[in-house]
Amino acid sequence: MPSKLDERMDQGFARLTGQGGPMMLTTAMIDGQSFPAIAAAPPALSYYFAHFAAEHAAKDFLVSGAERLSFAAVHAEAQAVARALIDGYGVRRGDRVGIAMRNSPSWIALYMGIIIAGGVATLLNGWWQTAELAEAITDVGCGLVFADAPRAERLAESAGLAVDVVAIDDRLPLAQALAAVVARGGSAETVLPMLTGDDNATILFTSGSTGQSKGALSDHRAVTQAVFNYLASALMMLGLSTEDGKPVTAQHCTLLNVPLFHVTAEVPVMLQSFAMGRKLVLMPKWDAEEAMRLIEREKATYFVGVPLMSFEILTHPRRAQYDLSTVTDFAAGGAPRPVDHVRRLHEEMGGAAPLIGYGLTETNGVGCGNFRDNYIAKPTSTGRASAPLVDLAILDGAGRPVGPGERGEVGIRSICNFKEYWNRPQATRDAFSADRYFLTGDIGYLDADGYLFIVDRKKDIIIRGGENISCQEVESALYDHACVAECAVFGLPDERFGEVPGAVVHLRDGEALDAEALCAFLKSRIAAFKVPQRLWIAPEPLPRLGTEKVDKVALRAHFRAEYARETIAG
Repeated sequence: MPSKLDERMDQGFARLTGQGGPMMLTTAMIDGQSFPAIAAAPPALSYYFAHFAAEHAAKDFLVSGAERLSFAAVHAEAQAVARALIDGYGVRRGDRVGIAMRNSPSWIALYMGIIIAGGVATLLNGWWQTAELAEAITDVGCGLVFADAPRAERLAESAGLAVDVVAIDDRLPLAQALAAVVARGGSAETVLPMLTGDDNATILFTSGSTGQSKGALSDHRAVTQAVFNYLASALMMLGLSTEDGKPVTAQHCTLLNVPLFHVTAEVPVMLQSFAMGRKLVLMPKWDAEEAMRLIEREKATYFVGVPLMSFEILTHPRRAQYDLSTVTDFAAGGAPRPVDHVRRLHEEMGGAAPLIGYGLTETNGVGCGNFRDNYIAKPTSTGRASAPLVDLAILDGAGRPVGPGERGEVGIRSICNFKEYWNRPQATRDAFSADRYFLTGDIGYLDADGYLFIVDRKKDIIIRGGENISCQEVESALYDHACVAECAVFGLPDERFGEVPGAVVHLRDGEALDAEALCAFLKSRIAAFKVPQRLWIAPEPLPRLGTEKVDKVALRAHFRAEYARETIAG
């Protein structure tokens, strides 16, 4: 039966979304199908930026080292970037413009400027190596890419890449960092486009089971509705806190400690902060003690990251030296938390509550949420469908919903879902059921209270600390080595990251190669987080199924057991 918190949350959402409520629902027709939508959400992000940057104009928005920037200042810089893109760089509505940079105020102003100019902000994974960056840029047809120094250097190594790369020194204060961009052209007379919900807004890249990352394209309607769906949850929880006599009176503040090319940092962290007037404290590189120092200094009210991050804070030997009492919730996403971590966060963090969310790049981060006491009661669940826009179902092999307790593929249907995989019509068709549920590739079930429990993955991927790794992509990189005859890549359990890549390789006859040399070979081809943490050289050919495919299930079971023995012995 529903918990007391569930009942209060449902009542809060009903007040918010009912007639006359700030999150009142309407309907939107997309491809002949009706979806619930939040009426107050603007049609495009450009209007969203303008409205809330004016409402919170003088408040601190970005804190990066010694630099503090208000909402008004960042928006003004973004508008100057937009005008320069149009008049100086020739960017037109729908053009893909890439960002390959670490987190910085420059990243955020460029993202906003691209959007305001009518371009499609194409978020390139900053951890990729040269070939990975070049493949993604070519795949979606970026004609212009903004890159910080390390990424610009990688792109310069790619022979024949037809793209204009503009190097940005993001170590400089924002106005200085973007001065050359703004000077390229544009003025107060530059005409900015009047965007609609149907205009394309963003491309984020997702690693599925097929190897090469796919560009997931979203229009403005999907992104703004996703932001407002998150905002509805924030308003609901603030309402409950007020009812409990604990109103939040200080400016909302959170660390920006996950990469902005991930949907978690982009949508619920960065974009949602405009509406909340929330201060973002940037961390270009994760460090648990630095995070605690910034939480104390800036009086952060909320923390979100991959599960490893809050666990490192929890177990840090100097945690008691920092005042973390302003934080109300330690949220996580991207991977499950071990049950013991949930319990310890609840018991040892001085009143801050654990929280977990479940969503995907293709859903613009929207999916499920498990809050506070509910999370303590059901720590292995990702929670209920995120009100008010998400329709969650467990689907059988024919795409039909199954009943409570029955296992199937998790399907998410909402107006927040992405539009298509860029230039991959078949992959787009395969991603949706006939009635427009996005097929997540996760296997799970719903209990009687509507809580989702994920038990397996249909896709051949590894989730390392929230970062998806395609096993096929790593296998393909291994096969690039002339000595490799066959290989298999799979996940190994890891206390810090949830799981890490492992691999077993059989070499061609007469060849000799050790695991260290093979991993060094991989590091020049794929991002470091994809390189196997443990690699075995198998003297015999790998076992195969009757279909002649490598028996990865048997290999995974065998080498996971061996890895566990090594871990205990070590």
